[in-house]
Amino acid sequence: MKTRRYLALLLCLVCITAMAQIVNPVNWQKSVKMTDDKHGAVTFTATIEPGWHMYGDKLPDGGPNPLTVKWDKLDGVKLVGDLTPNKKPVTKHDETFDMNLSWWTGSVALTQRFEVTGEKYNIVGEIRSQACNDQECTPPTGESFSFTGKTAAKPDEAPVEEEQVAESEAIVSDSANAEVAPTADTWAPVDFSTSRIQSADAVSQQQSSSLWYIFWACFLGGLLALLTPCVWPMIPLTVSFFLKKSGSRSKSIKNALLYGLSIIVIFIVLGVLFTAIFGASALNALATSAVANIIFFLLLVVFAISFFGAFEIKLPDSWSNKMDRSAEKTTGLFSIFFMAATLVIVSFSCTGPIIGTLLVEAASQGNLMGPAVGMLGFAIALAIPFALFALFPSVLKKLPKSGGWLNTVKVVLGFIELALSLKFLSVADLAYGWHILDRETFLALWIAIFGLLGLYLLGMFRFKSDDEPKGGIGVFRFFLALISLAFTAYLVPGLWGAPLKATSAFVPPLYTQDFNLYGSAELEYDDFDAGMKAAALQGKPVFIDFSGYGCVNCRKMEAAVLDDEQVKQLIHDNFVTIRLMVDDKTDLKTPIFVQENGKNVKLSTVGDKWSYLQRHKFGSNSQPYYVTLDAQGNLISGPFAYDENIETFTRFLKAAL
Repeated sequence: MKTRRYLALLLCLVCITAMAQIVNPVNWQKSVKMTDDKHGAVTFTATIEPGWHMYGDKLPDGGPNPLTVKWDKLDGVKLVGDLTPNKKPVTKHDETFDMNLSWWTGSVALTQRFEVTGEKYNIVGEIRSQACNDQECTPPTGESFSFTGKTAAKPDEAPVEEEQVAESEAIVSDSANAEVAPTADTWAPVDFSTSRIQSADAVSQQQSSSLWYIFWACFLGGLLALLTPCVWPMIPLTVSFFLKKSGSRSKSIKNALLYGLSIIVIFIVLGVLFTAIFGASALNALATSAVANIIFFLLLVVFAISFFGAFEIKLPDSWSNKMDRSAEKTTGLFSIFFMAATLVIVSFSCTGPIIGTLLVEAASQGNLMGPAVGMLGFAIALAIPFALFALFPSVLKKLPKSGGWLNTVKVVLGFIELALSLKFLSVADLAYGWHILDRETFLALWIAIFGLLGLYLLGMFRFKSDDEPKGGIGVFRFFLALISLAFTAYLVPGLWGAPLKATSAFVPPLYTQDFNLYGSAELEYDDFDAGMKAAALQGKPVFIDFSGYGCVNCRKMEAAVLDDEQVKQLIHDNFVTIRLMVDDKTDLKTPIFVQENGKNVKLSTVGDKWSYLQRHKFGSNSQPYYVTLDAQGNLISGPFAYDENIETFTRFLKAAL
């Protein structure tokens, strides 16, 4: 019964990916009406599309999300009684969740009575609901509301719609408890036809580049997975099995190719499921969510400890046994597919941490196709040897024998996992301004990690999982140690402010460093309105950099282009620079309410504010994103996205002059 419940919850998560293609099945109308001088009522009217049902406000644990109303602000008013529907919800046994649940269909009006305690009242909050039909569910969806009024209303007064209040009072209220939404001319949408030069196609190029980065990173991960003790010994065993079972070389080659294709299909399905579970919009949130990045950090640390030999991460043996039995009972393509699934399960103790790391990295890119593309690259790399050695079986005899060197590969991967884990902790640290992992601290940890890796490869110490040393080390291992120690030496000047362009995608930005012998940071504004005022006073155009703490391509652009001496000088001499972090989690002193796509949207953080500015003024939400404006907020040149060509970027800047 619990299994069915978990499957039902998974169904709800899978449906998140489809939400961009369907209409929200629940539409809300919010209104307020005074019944006398001191009493009134807020009414929420839900119109539910045919075939859908919206869950009630009283549900058992372990099921869908109940309807809730969050009252963020109750100024000059107190609630009387509970939220009351105009009709009782239907209670039925829900086969999907395997429990008795209550819900509404068609429409329902929910009323909350209140009493006014002052001359004016201000009510702000959010109503959240979840809906399902026979095939899919929506994620819990919230809609904000805001009402402001006086006690002098007549009893027979028509209801005041929430949208009307928002336009007249809630959004542009001069109350001390509500921040005014930006209305200056500098926030007005730009006219791109006036741009002197732009690279609008660079946005799509950036997305394509990101997918290629994910593919090749995961392809490399697949090659590394081949060198682990769980996979390497399977290559000659599996290929030999096909050669003997098939009878003819042509048939064995065909079966081996189908075997490799089955591996690819299995891993692509894993990538698609990963996307479905987290959802399209959630993948973008993962890139900057503190909770998600801390979980990723801890997950990679656990993977590293596993590779160091403290324990093994294994799937249940019953799974592989079941796959074995299925392979024996079936014939043809199904038999080969079950054999491929057996390989995936048996090798999980080695490939699991690698797959987990790659999926986390793909998800943190915020690209919907990332996990599927990543698993395609990983699976191709993993499947190549089985098909290759089936074509050329004589090469099998030349393969290195299994031995202690395979465990060395696992330990090396453990060091790499440990180093990569710090990236995710850094993203959370930057987004929330904790300052526990500034640039010099990050670099000090990397220097220790890669220094220890070099010493390990030289045989200076070993783990309990390692075999006893047999004399000296091999030439290849020596050169790996040399590379690791050389990389360690390369990192050391970074402690004093060296740019370290090769690590720009991982290391925190230079401005987080307290001690810098390589020059002070350029003056930048982190507030759009303050920067625009400075530009008006100085008579300079504005260079705007929409960036993000969790944006890998932003770090690459900073290291490869913005930190170039020619570019830095050009910007310093001719522009007022405004850098806006769209994932800054700092809370605004008071929330801002804006109208966007016909809805009342609440901006709670500094990042929310700058993200809205980018969407509203420039119609974009990707980073990095660069534009130049005049002091009145009109577009001069741009937009410019990810492109590490310094000459092209310089031409974009000079066009503004």
